[in-house]
Amino acid sequence: MTNSCKSKCPITKILKKICGKSAPIVACVNLSGVIGKDSKLESGLNFSNVAPLLKRAFEIKKVKAVAINVNSPGGSPVQSELIYNYIRELSLEKKIPVYTFAQDVAASGGYWLLLAGDEIYAHNSSIIGSIGVIFSSFGFVELIKKIGVDRRVYTEGKNKAILDPFLPEQPENIEILKEAQRDIFEGFKELVKNRRMGKLKGDEEKLFTGAFWSGKKSVELGLVDEVSDMRSKMKEKFGNKVEIEIISAKKGFLKSFFSEKLSFENLITKIEERVSFGKFGL
Repeated sequence: MTNSCKSKCPITKILKKICGKSAPIVACVNLSGVIGKDSKLESGLNFSNVAPLLKRAFEIKKVKAVAINVNSPGGSPVQSELIYNYIRELSLEKKIPVYTFAQDVAASGGYWLLLAGDEIYAHNSSIIGSIGVIFSSFGFVELIKKIGVDRRVYTEGKNKAILDPFLPEQPENIEILKEAQRDIFEGFKELVKNRRMGKLKGDEEKLFTGAFWSGKKSVELGLVDEVSDMRSKMKEKFGNKVEIEIISAKKGFLKSFFSEKLSFENLITKIEERVSFGKFGL
């Protein structure tokens, strides 16, 4: 019997399972993109498209750990929280540790996802932080005056047209927005302090200004545990024979077909994503 025959023989496989020790398995999920984008044809990161991948990762038979690669400039705080909560829920329920790894950027909502790890890692040049809340828009009041457009808005509730870009800003409306931002910001800060308890080395005035740092500096500040890549760290923890199983979404024919056809929509999505990543020089 040839060597190639032996490796394919079902009896050999059975004997390996009985006599040999199987390699440890680590499930790997890649979370990449702006958080919150969602349409039937093109999606970024949101709970509805991430949850099935996470569920599959934690349900792999005899999985030793789940490794999550994060590459995101942030986005929706609600979707960030939903994904974070689900990772922690599955980890506690299945009693499986989670290791998170920052790639190019894990900022704002991306750092929120990174906090789901029992241990957090980054590359030297990863961008980490941007712990804050932002809202941005444009004001077109003077523009519509110049082109002779008359804006007509009818509401029930005096603040229903809050921050309409075609109407002048009102101080009370700005305060409504700022109050909502403060609530979200305080929740974000509490999450960071709870998850990094005893590890944070910078004061709040420095850590929670919306600033961001390299992976190397983030280790010094206690925002991440160590500089390392996913494969090296998993080999260090589970041995050189560790098997890393990548969990990826299955793209159906119709979705592939329509995604290719709707090139304009895809172009707009890519531009928006590029602007989000571009804030961090990426």
